[in-house]
Amino acid sequence: MIGLPDTITACLFDLDGVLTGTAAQHREAWKRTFDDFLRSRDGDTFSPFTDTDYAAYVDGRPRADGVRTFLTSRGIELPEGKPDDGIDAATVNGVGNRKNQLVLKIIDDEGVTPYPGSVRYLEAAKAAGLRIGVVTSSANGAKVLDAADLTRFVEARVDGIVLAERGLRGKPAPDSFLAGAEAFGIAPENAAVFEDALAGVQAGKDGGFGYVVGVNRAHQAGELLAHGADVVVDDLAELLEDRK
Repeated sequence: MIGLPDTITACLFDLDGVLTGTAAQHREAWKRTFDDFLRSRDGDTFSPFTDTDYAAYVDGRPRADGVRTFLTSRGIELPEGKPDDGIDAATVNGVGNRKNQLVLKIIDDEGVTPYPGSVRYLEAAKAAGLRIGVVTSSANGAKVLDAADLTRFVEARVDGIVLAERGLRGKPAPDSFLAGAEAFGIAPENAAVFEDALAGVQAGKDGGFGYVVGVNRAHQAGELLAHGADVVVDDLAELLEDRK
C-alpha cells in the first residue's frame, strides 16, 4: 500500500526538502551567506553561489562540511575556528554560524509548511505499522519538526546535534542513517531511506539500505538515480496505491 518492499519495517526520512519545504529556505540562507562572504573577499567581480553549487557541495551535508566543501571548490581555505565563533569570524564555523542565524530568522519570519503529500505518506506509513525516523544534517531538526507539526509521527531523530555529540560523519557518509536504523534495532536492509539530496541518496546506497527513494524537488531525477536511488518520485504521495 505504501510502495515499499515487504522486507521494510522502518522509514528514515530526510527533513528539509523531503517532509518540509525548508530546503528552499536553507538554499536562500546559504546563497546570501556565501555571496556576502565572496563579495567582501573579491569585490563586485565575485562569482555568485548558484543552485548547482548548492546541489553539489552543500545540500544534505552538515553545516561545517557544506562551508568547507563549497569554499574548497573555489580554492578558498579558512581555519576551522570553534563551534561558538561569532558570525563575523573568518572561519569555517563563523561562516556556518552566520548561515544558521540567517536561516533561523527566515524560518521565524516565513514559518514551516510540510508537503501535503508527505503528510499523507507519514499517515499511511504509521497506519501500516512502520517505524518512522528523521535523519537530517541540520542542527535545527527539532525546531522544524515542531513548527511543521510533524513531531507526532517521529519515533527517532538523528540530527546535526546528534552527529556532533557522537562524532558521526555527515552525508554522503552513511553514518547518520545507520544510526537511525540502530535506534530501531534493525538491520539497514530492513529500512527505507527517503532523500532529496544527492549526498543523502549516496549515503543510503553506501549504507546498504533496503530501499532508497529519491525525492525530485530540484529537477535532478537522473542524478538521483545515478547516485543510487531505487525509485524517484516528485512527491511521496506517488508511492501510495490510492492516489485519490
